Amino acid sequence: MEDMNDVQNIETASDGKQYIVVRIGTEQYGIDIKYVDNIVRNQRITRIPKAQPYFKGVINLRGEIIPVMSLRLKFGLEPDEYTNTTRIIIIKLEPQSAIGIIVDEVKEVVTLSEDSIEKPTVSDASDSMVQYLSGIGKHGDGLISLLNIASVIIEKEII
Repeated sequence: MEDMNDVQNIETASDGKQYIVVRIGTEQYGIDIKYVDNIVRNQRITRIPKAQPYFKGVINLRGEIIPVMSLRLKFGLEPDEYTNTTRIIIIKLEPQSAIGIIVDEVKEVVTLSEDSIEKPTVSDASDSMVQYLSGIGKHGDGLISLLNIASVIIEKEII
């Protein structure tokens, strides 16, 4: 029974949210840890014809076929350079649907309290990026752009 009390104390003590901090290019982004299912090393990605340019293809992860997208291309940055720090983060917004996102590096897990997060304003980033951010987190002396992972993944095509 003692263990349960410890768990409850931990949960009430941490009033912030946990984010996995990743590097994409020179910027640091935070992804809400509750959406992160897995982090895997870069592996062979099978291309899919006629997919959006930022969809790199699919990977087979323990028998599950998972589409993989490049956040660099989605954000209009230089194409991915694959290094030994490149990782694919498996995101699950819903239990049955997983998607992989390629990041240059996974840095750390941070806990940010509500008062260390500011809502993004248009002046913080280019207009196109603001739609993908849920806030800007202050951590130490650095800033972390917090991704609104649902708006990054769910495609809203303007026709």
